[in-house]
Amino acid sequence: MEKLCNLNHLLLLFSLLVFPVLINSKTTPTQDEQQSEIITRFQEYLRINTAQPFPDYEKSTQFILTQANSLSLESQVIEFVKAKPLVILKWPGSDPSLPSILLNSHTDVVPSEHSKWVHPPLGAHIDEQGNIFARGSQDMKCVGMQYLEAIRKLKSSGFHPKRSLYLSFVPDEEIGGHDGVEKLAHSDVFKSMNVDIVVDEGLASPNENYRLFYAERTTWWLVIKSTGAPGHGAKLYDNSALENLFTSIEIIRRFRASQFDLVKAGLKGEGDVISVNMVSLKAGTPSPTGFVMNLQPSEAEAGFDIRVPPTANAESLEKRIAEEWAPASRNMSFEFKEKGTNVDYLGRPLITATDSSNPWWTLLEEAIKKANGKVGKPEIFPASTDVYYFRQVGLPAIGFSPMANTPILLHDHNEFLNQAEYLKGIDVYMSIIKAYTSYIPPGRENLQRDEL
Repeated sequence: MEKLCNLNHLLLLFSLLVFPVLINSKTTPTQDEQQSEIITRFQEYLRINTAQPFPDYEKSTQFILTQANSLSLESQVIEFVKAKPLVILKWPGSDPSLPSILLNSHTDVVPSEHSKWVHPPLGAHIDEQGNIFARGSQDMKCVGMQYLEAIRKLKSSGFHPKRSLYLSFVPDEEIGGHDGVEKLAHSDVFKSMNVDIVVDEGLASPNENYRLFYAERTTWWLVIKSTGAPGHGAKLYDNSALENLFTSIEIIRRFRASQFDLVKAGLKGEGDVISVNMVSLKAGTPSPTGFVMNLQPSEAEAGFDIRVPPTANAESLEKRIAEEWAPASRNMSFEFKEKGTNVDYLGRPLITATDSSNPWWTLLEEAIKKANGKVGKPEIFPASTDVYYFRQVGLPAIGFSPMANTPILLHDHNEFLNQAEYLKGIDVYMSIIKAYTSYIPPGRENLQRDEL
Protein backbone atom coordinates (compact mmCIF):
# COMPACT_ATOMS: atom_id res chain seq x y z
CA MET A 1 0.00 0.00 0.00
CA GLU A 2 2.87 2.35 0.84
CA LYS A 3 4.57 1.55 -2.49
CA LEU A 4 1.31 2.29 -4.30
CA CYS A 5 1.04 5.66 -2.55
CA ASN A 6 4.62 6.46 -3.49
CA LEU A 7 3.89 5.52 -7.09
CA ASN A 8 0.81 7.73 -7.17
CA HIS A 9 2.83 10.54 -5.66
CA LEU A 10 5.49 10.18 -8.37
CA LEU A 11 2.86 10.11 -11.12
CA LEU A 12 1.24 13.26 -9.70
CA LEU A 13 4.59 15.01 -9.51
CA PHE A 14 5.43 13.95 -13.06
CA SER A 15 2.11 15.26 -14.38
CA LEU A 16 2.58 18.59 -12.62
CA LEU A 17 5.99 19.02 -14.22
CA VAL A 18 5.29 17.71 -17.70
CA PHE A 19 1.65 18.58 -18.38
CA PRO A 20 2.13 22.40 -18.32
CA VAL A 21 4.97 21.97 -20.79
CA LEU A 22 2.70 20.01 -23.10
CA ILE A 23 -0.01 22.66 -22.77
CA ASN A 24 2.41 25.51 -23.40
CA SER A 25 3.87 23.72 -26.42
CA LYS A 26 0.38 23.63 -27.92
CA THR A 27 -0.81 27.13 -26.94
CA THR A 28 2.35 29.19 -27.47
CA PRO A 29 3.26 29.37 -31.17
CA THR A 30 6.89 29.07 -32.11
CA GLN A 31 8.63 31.96 -33.86
CA ASP A 32 8.24 30.19 -37.21
CA GLU A 33 4.52 29.70 -36.57
CA GLN A 34 4.10 33.36 -35.59
CA GLN A 35 5.89 34.51 -38.73
CA SER A 36 3.77 32.18 -40.83
CA GLU A 37 0.59 33.69 -39.34
CA ILE A 38 1.91 37.21 -40.05
CA ILE A 39 2.60 36.36 -43.70
CA THR A 40 -0.79 34.66 -44.04
CA ARG A 41 -2.56 37.83 -42.86
CA PHE A 42 -0.55 39.87 -45.36
CA GLN A 43 -1.51 37.48 -48.16
CA GLU A 44 -5.17 37.71 -47.17
CA TYR A 45 -5.09 41.50 -47.48
CA LEU A 46 -3.25 41.34 -50.82
CA ARG A 47 -5.87 38.98 -52.26
CA ILE A 48 -8.68 41.48 -51.73
CA ASN A 49 -9.27 43.12 -55.11
CA THR A 50 -9.04 46.86 -54.44
CA ALA A 51 -7.77 47.72 -57.92
CA GLN A 52 -9.07 50.88 -59.51
CA PRO A 53 -11.49 51.69 -61.05
CA PHE A 54 -13.71 49.26 -59.09
CA PRO A 55 -12.02 48.59 -55.74
CA ASP A 56 -13.80 46.25 -53.33
CA TYR A 57 -13.72 48.66 -50.40
CA GLU A 58 -16.43 46.77 -48.55
CA LYS A 59 -14.27 43.66 -48.28
CA SER A 60 -11.07 45.55 -47.41
CA THR A 61 -12.92 47.54 -44.73
CA GLN A 62 -14.25 44.39 -43.09
CA PHE A 63 -10.79 42.86 -43.14
CA ILE A 64 -9.24 45.91 -41.45
CA LEU A 65 -11.98 46.05 -38.83
CA THR A 66 -11.44 42.37 -38.06
CA GLN A 67 -7.75 43.05 -37.49
CA ALA A 68 -8.61 46.04 -35.30
CA ASN A 69 -10.97 43.95 -33.17
CA SER A 70 -8.30 41.29 -32.67
CA LEU A 71 -6.01 44.03 -31.33
CA SER A 72 -8.70 45.76 -29.21
CA LEU A 73 -8.24 49.02 -31.12
CA GLU A 74 -10.93 51.65 -31.30
CA SER A 75 -12.34 52.01 -34.82
CA GLN A 76 -14.63 54.16 -36.90
CA VAL A 77 -15.62 54.14 -40.56
CA ILE A 78 -16.29 57.45 -42.29
CA GLU A 79 -17.69 58.04 -45.77
CA PHE A 80 -17.12 61.60 -46.92
CA VAL A 81 -18.28 60.25 -50.28
CA LYS A 82 -20.73 57.36 -50.52
CA ALA A 83 -19.17 53.91 -51.02
CA LYS A 84 -15.66 55.25 -50.35
CA PRO A 85 -15.02 54.26 -46.73
CA LEU A 86 -12.15 55.65 -44.71
CA VAL A 87 -11.20 53.53 -41.70
CA ILE A 88 -9.63 55.18 -38.64
CA LEU A 89 -8.18 53.05 -35.85
CA LYS A 90 -6.96 54.35 -32.50
CA TRP A 91 -4.62 53.03 -29.84
CA PRO A 92 -5.30 55.45 -26.98
CA GLY A 93 -2.33 56.94 -25.15
CA SER A 94 -2.04 57.38 -21.41
CA ASP A 95 -1.72 61.18 -21.74
CA PRO A 96 -4.57 62.57 -23.89
CA SER A 97 -3.14 66.10 -23.49
CA LEU A 98 -0.26 65.17 -25.80
CA PRO A 99 -0.89 65.52 -29.56
CA SER A 100 -1.29 62.26 -31.45
CA ILE A 101 0.62 60.36 -34.13
CA LEU A 102 -0.94 59.38 -37.47
CA LEU A 103 0.24 56.51 -39.66
CA ASN A 104 -1.55 56.68 -43.00
CA SER A 105 -1.96 54.09 -45.75
CA HIS A 106 -4.24 53.71 -48.77
CA THR A 107 -6.29 50.62 -49.51
CA ASP A 108 -6.62 50.98 -53.28
CA VAL A 109 -4.11 49.76 -55.85
CA VAL A 110 -3.58 50.32 -59.57
CA PRO A 111 -4.92 47.78 -62.09
CA SER A 112 -2.70 45.06 -63.56
CA GLU A 113 -2.15 43.48 -66.97
CA HIS A 114 -2.58 39.90 -65.81
CA SER A 115 -0.95 38.37 -68.89
CA LYS A 116 2.29 40.24 -68.15
CA TRP A 117 2.72 38.72 -64.66
CA VAL A 118 4.61 35.50 -63.91
CA HIS A 119 2.19 34.91 -61.01
CA PRO A 120 -1.42 36.20 -60.70
CA PRO A 121 -1.41 39.78 -59.32
CA LEU A 122 -4.09 38.89 -56.76
CA GLY A 123 -2.63 35.51 -55.83
CA ALA A 124 0.00 36.64 -53.28
CA HIS A 125 2.15 33.72 -54.45
CA ILE A 126 5.43 33.13 -52.60
CA ASP A 127 8.26 31.80 -54.74
CA GLU A 128 11.30 29.79 -53.68
CA GLN A 129 13.22 32.95 -52.79
CA GLY A 130 10.45 34.11 -50.46
CA ASN A 131 9.22 36.87 -52.79
CA ILE A 132 5.51 37.65 -52.38
CA PHE A 133 4.05 38.56 -55.79
CA ALA A 134 0.95 40.74 -55.69
CA ARG A 135 -0.37 44.12 -56.68
CA GLY A 136 -0.01 46.24 -53.55
CA SER A 137 2.88 44.25 -52.10
CA GLN A 138 4.97 47.44 -52.34
CA ASP A 139 2.31 50.09 -52.94
CA MET A 140 1.16 50.02 -50.22
CA LYS A 141 -0.73 47.23 -48.51
CA CYS A 142 2.56 46.09 -47.00
CA VAL A 143 2.85 49.28 -44.94
CA GLY A 144 -0.74 49.20 -43.67
CA MET A 145 -0.32 45.63 -42.46
CA GLN A 146 3.11 46.37 -40.97
CA TYR A 147 1.50 49.08 -38.82
CA LEU A 148 -0.97 46.53 -37.47
CA GLU A 149 1.58 43.78 -36.94
CA ALA A 150 3.90 46.20 -35.12
CA ILE A 151 1.06 47.11 -32.75
CA ARG A 152 0.32 43.41 -32.23
CA LYS A 153 3.91 42.76 -31.15
CA LEU A 154 4.10 45.88 -28.99
CA LYS A 155 0.89 44.95 -27.18
CA SER A 156 2.23 41.43 -26.60
CA SER A 157 5.38 42.91 -25.09
CA GLY A 158 3.32 44.96 -22.62
CA PHE A 159 4.15 48.36 -24.14
CA HIS A 160 1.73 51.24 -23.43
CA PRO A 161 1.91 54.47 -25.48
CA LYS A 162 1.89 57.91 -23.91
CA ARG A 163 0.57 59.59 -27.07
CA SER A 164 -2.45 58.25 -28.88
CA LEU A 165 -1.65 56.48 -32.14
CA TYR A 166 -4.02 56.66 -35.12
CA LEU A 167 -3.97 54.46 -38.20
CA SER A 168 -5.90 55.62 -41.26
CA PHE A 169 -6.76 53.32 -44.16
CA VAL A 170 -7.97 55.58 -46.95
CA PRO A 171 -9.54 55.19 -50.41
CA ASP A 172 -8.68 56.53 -53.85
CA GLU A 173 -5.04 57.59 -53.39
CA GLU A 174 -4.26 56.13 -56.81
CA ILE A 175 -6.72 58.51 -58.46
CA GLY A 176 -5.80 61.67 -56.57
CA GLY A 177 -7.18 61.16 -53.05
CA HIS A 178 -9.89 63.80 -53.55
CA ASP A 179 -12.62 61.66 -51.97
CA GLY A 180 -10.33 60.35 -49.25
CA VAL A 181 -7.47 62.16 -47.53
CA GLU A 182 -8.21 65.55 -49.09
CA LYS A 183 -11.59 65.59 -47.37
CA LEU A 184 -10.22 64.05 -44.18
CA ALA A 185 -7.46 66.66 -43.79
CA HIS A 186 -10.01 69.48 -43.87
CA SER A 187 -12.62 67.81 -41.65
CA ASP A 188 -13.68 68.33 -38.05
CA VAL A 189 -12.92 64.65 -37.48
CA PHE A 190 -9.28 65.28 -38.29
CA LYS A 191 -9.13 68.38 -36.13
CA SER A 192 -10.42 66.36 -33.17
CA MET A 193 -7.59 63.85 -33.65
CA ASN A 194 -5.05 66.57 -32.74
CA VAL A 195 -2.30 65.11 -34.94
CA ASP A 196 1.29 66.31 -34.51
CA ILE A 197 3.09 64.26 -37.18
CA VAL A 198 2.05 62.10 -40.15
CA VAL A 199 3.97 59.17 -41.58
CA ASP A 200 2.91 57.88 -45.00
CA GLU A 201 4.35 55.81 -47.83
CA GLY A 202 7.78 56.03 -49.39
CA LEU A 203 9.61 53.91 -51.97
CA ALA A 204 11.61 50.72 -52.05
CA SER A 205 15.39 51.06 -52.02
CA PRO A 206 17.57 48.93 -54.33
CA ASN A 207 20.42 49.20 -51.81
CA GLU A 208 20.79 48.65 -48.06
CA ASN A 209 19.68 52.19 -47.07
CA TYR A 210 16.06 52.98 -46.32
CA ARG A 211 14.73 56.03 -48.16
CA LEU A 212 13.15 58.95 -46.25
CA PHE A 213 11.16 61.66 -48.04
CA TYR A 214 10.69 65.19 -46.69
CA ALA A 215 8.76 66.63 -49.65
CA GLU A 216 7.26 65.54 -52.94
CA ARG A 217 6.70 66.82 -56.42
CA THR A 218 3.36 68.39 -57.24
CA THR A 219 1.23 67.09 -60.10
CA TRP A 220 0.46 69.29 -63.10
CA TRP A 221 -1.59 67.56 -65.81
CA LEU A 222 -1.36 69.74 -68.90
CA VAL A 223 -3.25 69.53 -72.20
CA ILE A 224 -1.92 71.59 -75.13
CA LYS A 225 -4.23 72.21 -78.09
CA SER A 226 -3.36 73.40 -81.57
CA THR A 227 -5.61 74.61 -84.39
CA GLY A 228 -5.07 75.38 -88.06
CA ALA A 229 -6.82 75.33 -91.40
CA PRO A 230 -7.45 71.84 -92.78
CA GLY A 231 -5.49 70.97 -95.89
CA HIS A 232 -4.96 68.28 -98.46
CA GLY A 233 -2.66 65.51 -97.29
CA ALA A 234 -0.22 66.33 -100.11
CA LYS A 235 0.02 70.07 -99.44
CA LEU A 236 2.95 71.75 -97.65
CA TYR A 237 1.97 74.90 -95.78
CA ASP A 238 2.79 76.77 -92.58
CA ASN A 239 0.85 76.72 -89.32
CA SER A 240 -0.99 73.43 -89.74
CA ALA A 241 -2.39 72.12 -86.46
CA LEU A 242 -0.09 69.10 -86.32
CA GLU A 243 3.07 70.96 -87.36
CA ASN A 244 2.48 73.55 -84.65
CA LEU A 245 1.89 70.80 -82.10
CA PHE A 246 5.03 68.94 -83.18
CA THR A 247 7.04 72.12 -82.76
CA SER A 248 5.83 72.31 -79.17
CA ILE A 249 6.51 68.64 -78.56
CA GLU A 250 10.09 69.08 -79.74
CA ILE A 251 10.63 72.10 -77.46
CA ILE A 252 9.19 70.14 -74.51
CA ARG A 253 11.33 67.13 -75.41
CA ARG A 254 14.50 69.24 -75.23
CA PHE A 255 13.45 70.62 -71.83
CA ARG A 256 12.78 67.08 -70.60
CA ALA A 257 16.20 65.94 -71.82
CA SER A 258 17.93 68.82 -70.00
CA GLN A 259 16.28 67.81 -66.72
CA PHE A 260 16.92 64.11 -67.25
CA ASP A 261 20.61 64.78 -68.00
CA LEU A 262 20.99 66.22 -64.49
CA VAL A 263 19.65 62.97 -63.01
CA LYS A 264 21.78 60.77 -65.27
CA ALA A 265 24.91 62.73 -64.34
CA GLY A 266 24.14 62.29 -60.64
CA LEU A 267 23.89 66.05 -60.14
CA LYS A 268 20.31 65.86 -58.92
CA GLY A 269 17.91 63.25 -57.63
CA GLU A 270 14.80 62.29 -59.57
CA GLY A 271 12.64 64.25 -57.15
CA ASP A 272 14.75 67.41 -57.54
CA VAL A 273 13.99 68.05 -61.22
CA ILE A 274 10.88 68.93 -63.21
CA SER A 275 9.78 65.84 -65.11
CA VAL A 276 7.63 66.03 -68.23
CA ASN A 277 6.20 62.99 -70.01
CA MET A 278 3.78 62.98 -72.91
CA VAL A 279 0.92 60.64 -72.04
CA SER A 280 -1.61 61.23 -74.82
CA LEU A 281 -1.81 62.37 -78.44
CA LYS A 282 -5.06 63.10 -80.22
CA ALA A 283 -5.40 64.10 -83.89
CA GLY A 284 -6.86 63.00 -87.21
CA THR A 285 -10.22 63.00 -88.93
CA PRO A 286 -12.11 59.77 -88.14
CA SER A 287 -13.63 57.64 -90.89
CA PRO A 288 -15.56 54.33 -90.83
CA THR A 289 -12.32 52.54 -91.71
CA GLY A 290 -10.00 54.45 -89.36
CA PHE A 291 -8.79 57.95 -90.31
CA VAL A 292 -8.96 60.03 -93.45
CA MET A 293 -5.45 59.71 -94.89
CA ASN A 294 -5.49 62.58 -97.41
CA LEU A 295 -6.72 65.29 -95.03
CA GLN A 296 -4.59 67.27 -92.60
CA PRO A 297 -6.74 67.84 -89.48
CA SER A 298 -7.70 71.29 -88.20
CA GLU A 299 -7.18 70.34 -84.53
CA ALA A 300 -4.64 68.37 -82.51
CA GLU A 301 -3.81 68.02 -78.85
CA ALA A 302 -1.29 66.36 -76.55
CA GLY A 303 -1.39 65.60 -72.83
CA PHE A 304 1.58 65.82 -70.47
CA ASP A 305 2.18 64.59 -66.94
CA ILE A 306 4.40 67.19 -65.26
CA ARG A 307 5.83 66.82 -61.75
CA VAL A 308 7.14 69.97 -60.07
CA PRO A 309 9.41 69.88 -56.98
CA PRO A 310 8.73 72.44 -54.22
CA THR A 311 12.18 73.90 -54.90
CA ALA A 312 11.23 74.88 -58.47
CA ASN A 313 9.93 78.28 -59.57
CA ALA A 314 6.32 77.49 -60.47
CA GLU A 315 5.65 80.95 -61.93
CA SER A 316 8.62 80.63 -64.25
CA LEU A 317 7.44 77.24 -65.45
CA GLU A 318 3.93 78.50 -66.19
CA LYS A 319 5.41 81.42 -68.11
CA ARG A 320 7.49 78.96 -70.14
CA ILE A 321 4.35 76.99 -70.98
CA ALA A 322 2.48 80.09 -72.12
CA GLU A 323 5.34 81.60 -74.14
CA GLU A 324 7.28 78.60 -75.48
CA TRP A 325 5.27 75.42 -75.22
CA ALA A 326 1.82 76.70 -76.23
CA PRO A 327 2.08 80.28 -77.54
CA ALA A 328 -1.06 81.88 -78.93
CA SER A 329 1.08 83.16 -81.83
CA ARG A 330 1.19 79.56 -83.14
CA ASN A 331 -2.59 79.13 -82.78
CA MET A 332 -2.13 77.21 -79.55
CA SER A 333 -3.84 77.11 -76.18
CA PHE A 334 -3.47 75.08 -72.99
CA GLU A 335 -5.38 74.02 -69.91
CA PHE A 336 -4.57 72.19 -66.70
CA LYS A 337 -6.60 69.10 -65.88
CA GLU A 338 -4.93 69.23 -62.47
CA LYS A 339 -2.53 71.78 -61.05
CA GLY A 340 -1.32 71.35 -57.51
CA THR A 341 0.26 74.05 -55.40
CA ASN A 342 3.72 73.94 -53.84
CA VAL A 343 2.79 75.97 -50.74
CA ASP A 344 0.61 75.34 -47.69
CA TYR A 345 -2.32 77.44 -46.44
CA LEU A 346 0.13 80.01 -45.02
CA GLY A 347 2.14 80.26 -48.22
CA ARG A 348 5.06 78.18 -46.92
CA PRO A 349 6.78 75.60 -49.19
CA LEU A 350 5.44 72.08 -48.76
CA ILE A 351 8.67 70.88 -47.17
CA THR A 352 9.12 69.02 -43.88
CA ALA A 353 12.28 70.06 -42.04
CA THR A 354 15.04 67.46 -41.71
CA ASP A 355 17.19 69.34 -39.19
CA SER A 356 17.10 69.76 -35.40
CA SER A 357 14.06 72.03 -35.70
CA ASN A 358 12.01 68.91 -36.41
CA PRO A 359 12.37 66.33 -33.62
CA TRP A 360 10.21 63.84 -35.54
CA TRP A 361 12.83 63.47 -38.27
CA THR A 362 15.60 62.80 -35.75
CA LEU A 363 13.41 60.37 -33.81
CA LEU A 364 12.60 58.46 -37.01
CA GLU A 365 16.23 58.13 -38.03
CA GLU A 366 17.23 56.99 -34.55
CA ALA A 367 14.37 54.49 -34.36
CA ILE A 368 15.32 52.95 -37.72
CA LYS A 369 18.96 52.62 -36.66
CA LYS A 370 17.90 51.11 -33.33
CA ALA A 371 16.09 48.42 -35.34
CA ASN A 372 19.36 47.72 -37.21
CA GLY A 373 18.32 49.66 -40.29
CA LYS A 374 20.41 52.09 -42.30
CA VAL A 375 19.21 55.49 -43.51
CA GLY A 376 20.02 57.20 -46.79
CA LYS A 377 20.12 60.87 -47.71
CA PRO A 378 16.79 62.76 -47.31
CA GLU A 379 14.92 62.93 -50.62
CA ILE A 380 12.05 64.61 -52.44
CA PHE A 381 9.50 61.98 -53.44
CA PRO A 382 9.43 61.88 -57.27
CA ALA A 383 5.67 61.38 -57.53
CA SER A 384 2.66 62.47 -55.47
CA THR A 385 0.98 60.81 -52.50
CA ASP A 386 -1.74 61.55 -49.96
CA VAL A 387 0.83 63.22 -47.73
CA TYR A 388 0.41 66.30 -49.94
CA TYR A 389 -2.91 67.13 -48.25
CA PHE A 390 -1.46 66.84 -44.75
CA ARG A 391 1.39 69.20 -45.61
CA GLN A 392 -1.15 71.60 -47.14
CA VAL A 393 -2.77 72.07 -43.73
CA GLY A 394 0.62 72.79 -42.19
CA LEU A 395 1.59 69.43 -40.68
CA PRO A 396 5.06 67.90 -40.83
CA ALA A 397 4.89 64.63 -42.77
CA ILE A 398 7.45 62.00 -43.69
CA GLY A 399 7.31 59.41 -46.47
CA PHE A 400 8.76 56.05 -45.54
CA SER A 401 8.31 52.41 -46.55
CA PRO A 402 10.75 49.94 -44.96
CA MET A 403 11.91 48.10 -48.08
CA ALA A 404 15.69 47.88 -48.50
CA ASN A 405 17.53 45.74 -51.07
CA THR A 406 14.32 45.71 -53.10
CA PRO A 407 13.73 46.71 -56.74
CA ILE A 408 11.27 49.58 -57.21
CA LEU A 409 8.19 47.91 -58.68
CA LEU A 410 5.22 50.08 -57.76
CA HIS A 411 2.75 50.17 -60.68
CA ASP A 412 5.03 47.72 -62.55
CA HIS A 413 4.45 44.15 -63.71
CA ASN A 414 5.41 41.43 -61.21
CA GLU A 415 5.37 43.69 -58.16
CA PHE A 416 6.78 41.79 -55.19
CA LEU A 417 8.23 42.15 -51.71
CA ASN A 418 10.42 39.55 -50.04
CA GLN A 419 8.84 38.11 -46.90
CA ALA A 420 12.07 38.54 -44.89
CA GLU A 421 12.11 42.24 -45.78
CA TYR A 422 8.45 42.51 -44.86
CA LEU A 423 9.05 40.93 -41.45
CA LYS A 424 12.04 43.17 -40.82
CA GLY A 425 9.89 46.20 -41.62
CA ILE A 426 7.49 45.24 -38.83
CA ASP A 427 10.32 45.47 -36.31
CA VAL A 428 11.30 48.85 -37.75
CA TYR A 429 7.76 50.15 -37.25
CA MET A 430 7.75 48.77 -33.71
CA SER A 431 10.80 50.92 -33.01
CA ILE A 432 9.23 53.98 -34.68
CA ILE A 433 5.88 53.65 -32.90
CA LYS A 434 7.63 53.16 -29.57
CA ALA A 435 9.79 56.26 -30.10
CA TYR A 436 7.00 58.47 -31.45
CA THR A 437 4.31 57.61 -28.93
CA SER A 438 6.77 57.95 -26.02
CA TYR A 439 8.15 61.33 -27.08
CA ILE A 440 7.66 64.23 -24.67
CA PRO A 441 9.00 67.62 -25.84
CA PRO A 442 11.79 69.22 -23.78
CA GLY A 443 10.30 71.16 -20.88
CA ARG A 444 7.05 69.20 -20.96
CA GLU A 445 8.31 66.73 -18.33
CA ASN A 446 9.08 69.57 -15.91
CA LEU A 447 5.65 71.06 -16.63
CA GLN A 448 3.97 67.76 -15.81
CA ARG A 449 5.89 67.47 -12.54
CA ASP A 450 4.87 71.03 -11.62
CA GLU A 451 1.25 70.17 -12.31
CA LEU A 452 1.54 67.12 -10.06
